[in-house]
Amino acid sequence: MKAGGSLRANSAAAAGSPAARGFTGGWFKDVRAALLSVVFPAGCRICDRLLSEATRIPICNECLGSFGPITGTVCDKCGRAVEGVGGSDAETFVCPTCANDERGGYAFDRVRSWAVYEGALVRAILLLKFDNIDPLGKLFARRLAEVVVDGGAAFQGDVVVPVPLHRQRERERGYNQAALIAKPLAKRLGLPYKSVLLTRIRPRPDKHLLSYEERWESVRGAFATRPGSQVDNLRVLLVDDVMTSGATLDSCAKTLRGAGARSVIGLTVARAVLRNATERLR
Repeated sequence: MKAGGSLRANSAAAAGSPAARGFTGGWFKDVRAALLSVVFPAGCRICDRLLSEATRIPICNECLGSFGPITGTVCDKCGRAVEGVGGSDAETFVCPTCANDERGGYAFDRVRSWAVYEGALVRAILLLKFDNIDPLGKLFARRLAEVVVDGGAAFQGDVVVPVPLHRQRERERGYNQAALIAKPLAKRLGLPYKSVLLTRIRPRPDKHLLSYEERWESVRGAFATRPGSQVDNLRVLLVDDVMTSGATLDSCAKTLRGAGARSVIGLTVARAVLRNATERLR
């Protein structure tokens, strides 16, 4: 082989090596991000601060870092954060509201939420809900995967199911925000994703804000399993964006239980805190 040909071959081999690919790939990615952030500066969709780097999530690091994960002791049933409980009691503590529930208790086995529905997280969830920011769904899926892993055996599941929208609402919106979280979550957990297992047969009222009582009434008999769906003996991980009163997850769980599900674990990105602390949360 001629010297020139040998040199070109050696150069090509070096460029194709893992080290070279890592260097050039990382270098190019950094340069590209820097150029995009300078030439096409974008503002954070929450605080309007200019983003310092190109990213698929249009939220600055400061706002992302402000999301407040729920820590400490929570009710083993509804996941409500509680104070003044520690030691061995914290592992199986059930809040007085769940323990003395006149409705007979929630139909799901337990619920956990990643963070409190407040501050910048409210705006982030609205972006997911109404602007179809798919990378946000993947970010939230990573956080919920951590919740599942931390929960151990009590949070093991066989399938991941998103809380469904009514077909008219999903047609208008073009997507289901719960599915944007549930699908990547299923992939991370290595579980089947079953978006067609559950369906909403009654639409949500057009009224934007519902009272506590209206929330429960609006989901009474609102869900059904699809004909031919295999639910018997499944451990279902049921995913939604926000838990407010518990009515939606409860209604879905009743339907799944009625179809033969062995257990239903609710997972939501955020947990809203009702103004009346004695009211049961969603």
